[in-house]
Amino acid sequence: MGGDVLYKALRNIIRGHVFDENFLMMIATMGAFAIGHYTEAVAVMLFYQVGEIFQSYAVEKSRKSIADLMNIRPDYANLQDGNDIRRVDPEEVKVSDTIVVKPGERVPLDGSVISGSSSLDSSALTGESMPRDVSTGSEILSGCINLTGLLTVRVEKEFGESTASRILDLVENAGSKKAKSENFITKFARVYTPIVVIVALALATFPPLLAGGDFTEWLYRALTFLVVSCPCALVISIPLSFFGGIGGASRKGILIKGSNYLEALAKADTVVFDKTGTMTKGVFEVQEIHAEGMPDEELLHLAVHAEAYSNHPIAHSLRRAYNDTIDISKVSRAEEFSGEGVVANVLGTNVVAGNCRLMRRLGILFPDEEYAGTAVHVALDGKYAGYMLISDELKEDAPEAIRRLKGHHIRKTIMLTGDNYKTGQEIAARLGIDKAYTELMPADKVHLAEELMEKSDGKLVFVGDGINDAPVIARADVGIAMGGMGSDAAIEAADIVIMTDEPSKIADAIKISKKTLNIVYENIALALGIKAVVLVAVALGYASMWEAIFADVGVSIIAILNSFRLLIVRKQWSMPVVRPQLSVGSE
Repeated sequence: MGGDVLYKALRNIIRGHVFDENFLMMIATMGAFAIGHYTEAVAVMLFYQVGEIFQSYAVEKSRKSIADLMNIRPDYANLQDGNDIRRVDPEEVKVSDTIVVKPGERVPLDGSVISGSSSLDSSALTGESMPRDVSTGSEILSGCINLTGLLTVRVEKEFGESTASRILDLVENAGSKKAKSENFITKFARVYTPIVVIVALALATFPPLLAGGDFTEWLYRALTFLVVSCPCALVISIPLSFFGGIGGASRKGILIKGSNYLEALAKADTVVFDKTGTMTKGVFEVQEIHAEGMPDEELLHLAVHAEAYSNHPIAHSLRRAYNDTIDISKVSRAEEFSGEGVVANVLGTNVVAGNCRLMRRLGILFPDEEYAGTAVHVALDGKYAGYMLISDELKEDAPEAIRRLKGHHIRKTIMLTGDNYKTGQEIAARLGIDKAYTELMPADKVHLAEELMEKSDGKLVFVGDGINDAPVIARADVGIAMGGMGSDAAIEAADIVIMTDEPSKIADAIKISKKTLNIVYENIALALGIKAVVLVAVALGYASMWEAIFADVGVSIIAILNSFRLLIVRKQWSMPVVRPQLSVGSE
């Protein structure tokens, strides 16, 4: 029953690692046998093994949450070679190759669908059970399972750079970055264990020699002292708590690269957000139309036809807002001014559609003011005819994310954006963010983050998604990246990755981190408190080996069970957020 404990103790002694829990259990058991306390000797080893069973079960339970992610590794890829399809290792597939993903198969590499439609199960990546519909033109990520239709996919990343590989790398390296609490317990155990052995040796020898007491009685007390002082509860439960926290987070689509980041997140008091792609969808839509002397629909009709040949994102926004077919035969002599707009003839009318710079270039009088978004001004035959306001849509859960962060005692929420002052302030107000810094360049964000870190009493968290956010993500105390469609640079620089691109998951991550740290502190207080009381009782002769077993194994089991709470991850329900609708003719 206790052979493996004796083996580990002897093996560690040979390797020079004498003082550990196996050594303490070995000495206590052998000593109890030597002085005739056979029942207690068996009980020490029996209950220690029970504690080991609980530990193994707890570790496996925690590991399973993360190990489920390991199933995202694809075994093969169906490479299309002319009219043939060959099953190959995913590492053999190159960028721009074409692969076929059949129903029931796992997507082996990141790419875009060039034919077919289907539903994908992305729960292993995002933690969300709802399938995602994809069709021609959709981007798909490796690790998802194709549920229904046949997909032909153009590969956009090699296997080593694919989403599945990056996630696996994050998971495999998460344990290498320990929290301060873990490092403290490790160092504490190295110093603490030799000290208690010396104290136990003194307890067994000095009282009988100096006071003439019964040697067997004092040896029994010393052995009992060793059992109590074993630091199992701390050495086991503290790393297990952090491991459980990382596992619980992964079940919600939150990948944490190390327990040190989990600990730092629990101490955050300031959260700074990038705007575009983080709090907003990064998709610009027409929000308002303001026409002068004509119906709003007619102004949109003329502007859309003027922009018919443009590939600019603004032109795409106008076309999405137009609910009719564009007749390009109506358009002639279209000319595009880079970064300013277009001039085109639409059924004999000279239409100018663009920003204020184009208006000034052509000498057209227009209301030169600051708008809460991007204004596309329109002039007809040199006369100003109105404007359309285009802005980015908020993510549905963005306002809820800010509300929940404040509920978790985040003292300050801040947004950084390159937008103009009015746009930035309006979005901040809609989100409920405390402060917005506007008209910033990427370098400005780094300097501003450093200033905020100096003023912050706790840790500063920065959340972003783009390449230009990577320097700030790396500089912050805790950097969080939106991993669903975020840039590779941001994901590499981040300490935490939100696989679902939902800002509300940041509040989930903070909740998990605070719960983890609370359980760590509870386990430390529980273990040290009970052990201190029982150690004094043992030294004074008021506690036997049975109380010692409870103070060691019993406390360890209680601490392990306490750590299990981190694996209880409930669904966070929220009220739906009303999306802004197109306002025609509103002021």
